[in-house]
Amino acid sequence: MAKSLICKKKGILGGIPCLRGTRIPVSLVLRFLDSGETLSDIISHYPYLTEEQLHAAVDYAIKKVRQ
Repeated sequence: MAKSLICKKKGILGGIPCLRGTRIPVSLVLRFLDSGETLSDIISHYPYLTEEQLHAAVDYAIKKVRQ
């Protein structure tokens, strides 16, 4: 499921993985979390995002690190 929420296309943000339907890169979500923000905090900054999308971003990053 996480993969379907992540988009990686050359024409969108130069191929950087982002949340599907947005221009929010996975790396931005990780930076927010690394700085101590919670999922609720991130959603307050970007109210059109869902917890499911944020979890997908984290899952995507974990899978990439494991590769």
